This record gives sequence, structure tokens and C-alpha cells, in this order.
Amino acid sequence: MNEDRAGLRGRVTRQGEEAIGKVAQGMLENPMVNKALAAAFETRQRATRAQEVAMGALNLPSAGDLERLTRRLRGVSQRLETIEDGLDRLEQRIDQLGSSSAIEKRLVAIEEVLARLEATLEAQAASPAAVASEVGDSGPPAQG
Repeated sequence: MNEDRAGLRGRVTRQGEEAIGKVAQGMLENPMVNKALAAAFETRQRATRAQEVAMGALNLPSAGDLERLTRRLRGVSQRLETIEDGLDRLEQRIDQLGSSSAIEKRLVAIEEVLARLEATLEAQAASPAAVASEVGDSGPPAQG
């Protein structure tokens, strides 16, 4: 008996689905229904455009504006994460270089090299001046 009920229920369900499908097909083929659906969609589009214009006039963002802003914020967030990762790597490298004394030693060595270069340049600059003053004191050679 349960099998008969299940079979009956299946047949009724199939017949109901077929009937609904035929009714829907018939409605879609009806030119009046098509015109009504087209008019409803057109009205919806007009209402959406009017809403966007009104929101713009009130200087309020539309859903599209909010979506674009959300995408841009995600992009900025991803860039910030990339920068943070880079800063973390830089901090790790600085830590690996050792204490600040290693950096100070390098700076002292660079300053010593610069001091020697300055002394050399000063000596070279003083040498031509000394030669010129000696030539100036003795005067030009006599011609004769």
C-alpha cells in the first residue's frame, strides 16, 4: 500500500510539474505577458537611474560607488601589507648585521678614509700655491 501511495504521489508530482511548465510556457509565448514583463523591467531600470541621479544630487554614494571604493580599499590594504612585510624583512636584516657597534665601526673607517683624502687634497692644493709664490718672488727670468 505504501508503494501505491509513493507511486501515486510521484505521478501527481510529475503531472503537476508538467502542468506548471505548460502554463509558464504559454504565458511566455503570450505577447501581452511579454509586453508587461518588458515594461516592468524598463520601469525598474528607470527607477534605478532616477535613484542614482537623486543620490548624486544629495551627494550620497551609490552602490556602484561603494563597490569601487571597497575594491580600492582592498588594493590599498594589500599594498600596506606588502610594505609591512618589507619593513619586517628590513628589520630582520638590520638585526642580522649585529649590534650598532658594527655599524659604528664601519662609519669610523669611512670617516678616516675621508680625512686622509681631505689631507691629501689640501696638500696638493697647497703645493701649486707654494710654487706660484716662489716664482712670483724671484720675478720673471731676465732676457737678454
